[in-house]
Parts: sequence; C-alpha cells; structure tokens
Amino acid sequence: MTAESPLVEDIRASSRLMVRELGFMNRTLAATEYSPSMVHTLLEVEARGAITAAQLVQLLGLEKSSVSRMLAKLVTVGELEENPSAEDARVRLLRLTAQGRETVRKINHYSNARVIAALEKMEPSQQHVVSQGLRAYASALKACRDNASLNAQSSINIVTGYQPGMIGRITEMHGSYYAREHHFGSFFERKVAVGLADFAGRLDKACNQIWLAVQSGRIVGSVAIDGEDLGNNEAHLRWFILDDGCRGSGVGRKLMAEAMTFCDENAFSAVQLWTFNKLTAARHLYESFGFTLTKEWQGDQWGNTMMEQQFTRSVRRGHGRASLFTSGDRVSRTC
Repeated sequence: MTAESPLVEDIRASSRLMVRELGFMNRTLAATEYSPSMVHTLLEVEARGAITAAQLVQLLGLEKSSVSRMLAKLVTVGELEENPSAEDARVRLLRLTAQGRETVRKINHYSNARVIAALEKMEPSQQHVVSQGLRAYASALKACRDNASLNAQSSINIVTGYQPGMIGRITEMHGSYYAREHHFGSFFERKVAVGLADFAGRLDKACNQIWLAVQSGRIVGSVAIDGEDLGNNEAHLRWFILDDGCRGSGVGRKLMAEAMTFCDENAFSAVQLWTFNKLTAARHLYESFGFTLTKEWQGDQWGNTMMEQQFTRSVRRGHGRASLFTSGDRVSRTC
C-alpha cells in the first residue's frame, strides 16, 4: 500500500476530523480544566485502580519528565494521591482521590453523551462496524509503537573504550537529567566532567573500562568500572546514565550486565556505588544485580543536601565496595 492510496488519505482525513470534533485541539478536554494528557491519565488510573509513574510513562508513550510534571500537578490539585505499595514500600502507587473519582465521573458522563449522540446518527449495523473498526485500528497503531520500540532497542550497540565526544556527551546527559529531575546545578555537572576526563586518561589500564550504548552514531547510555580509585581491590561503578528515549527499553540492564561480568572476571573483592534515595528505578536494577544498601546518611557531595546511599555487591570470590558518582580524591592503586 502506498502513501497515495485513497484508503490511506481517507483514514488520515477521518482521523483529523475526529481529533477536532473530540476537542483534542483545545487546551482543555471533556469539559474539564485539564489538558488532554491529564484527562487521559485520570481515566487510565481509574481503569487500573493503582499504577506507578513508570508504568504510566510506558502506557502514555511520553517522556518521563513530562509525566512527572503532569503527575505532580494532579497530586497538588487533589486529583491523585501517591502512597507506598503494601507489597513493597519502595514502590509508590498512584490512586484517584475522592475528588479525582468525582472528576472522572464527570469526564465519563460528558464523553459517554458525546459517543451516544454520534451513534444515534447511524444505523445499528453502522454502529457495530464503527466499534469493530476502531478497536482493530487502535490495536494496529499500538502494535506499530511496540514494534518501533523493539526496533529502536535492537539498533542500539554496546561498545567499550573511549569514543570521540564521549566526555561531553555523558556529561550532557547527566547535567540535563539531574538538573530537570533533581535540581542539580553546575557544581554537579563540573564534577561529572572533571571525574570523567580523569578516568578517560586511565582507560589503558586493564582494571578500568567503560561501556557505551550507541544508536545511529550517538551515545545514548553509559556505565563505567573504575578499578583504581577505591583501592583494596574494590571496583567503583560510575556514570550510569541513559538518554530519556532509552529508559525502560532494557538497555540499562545490558550495560549493567556487561559491567558486572567485567567485575567478576577481574576478581574484584567487591563493587561499590554511591547514589541517593530518589532514584527508585535505578535501585531496583542495582538490587537485581546483587547490590545491597550498606550505608545511608545526609550529605551534599553533589551540591544539594539529600539522603545519600552506598550500595555494595560482593563478588563471588570475595568482599568489597564501588561507586556511581563519587566526590573527592580516593586512594589509588596500580592495576
């Protein structure tokens, strides 16, 4: 089928008309004060009873930062509430409040009335054709998105060692993400750049390595193992970061698997990483690779005061420690 096909043109024209008539061109939707994405979020939370922010990111197909801002507003205005899961207190579940349930009731009443009014313009036989056709078309569109996500993941290659532009790109990913999500500033970005520049000069030593996720020639993820800066035959996990478009794709797990295999093969006594308590998804990933929380304290090594954490993974052949973003000089050793 070609782009010039009358069928393609007809479906596109009908889609544009539906977007206009359903109100998606407006700033607000369904007789509410909320944007289309916020209305859609409330309906999806109602349909599932409870959902995590990460699940919503995947469901809506939006960037994590956009979903975070939207959820923060819905919580602030009283439509949603966020509480720990009964099964795992580290997981935060979003649910409708009493106000949110009333808002959804009004949205459903408005939307149902629109659908009924449109269906009444059709013959019964046409009504069933529309229902079946919309269901099939919506499923096909979702299948296209799922395939695109799989294709994007399969097109990402994991490479090792220094790559031109690596220092600037990894620093950019750190600076952009942590400024947006956690309000880190230039202190943190400078720290990443300086530490990474020093590490790049030590990649010729066998105990040091970096893994880069590369898509279409662009670095979209990284993780490094520094085998020198902690001493005591301990490895330090550093600069684990993913581009926004790669989160939830499985690329982070591939990077971590490469790094942990390297640590096991080099017989480090342990791997250590330092992070903070806001990175819930990353914590789940670390724990799935055998890291455990060994220390927690209020600190400001990244420029903001927060609950810092140290995680340790004991390698099969011994014990020890390593780190994500570390501050200050540490004891060095020759590899």
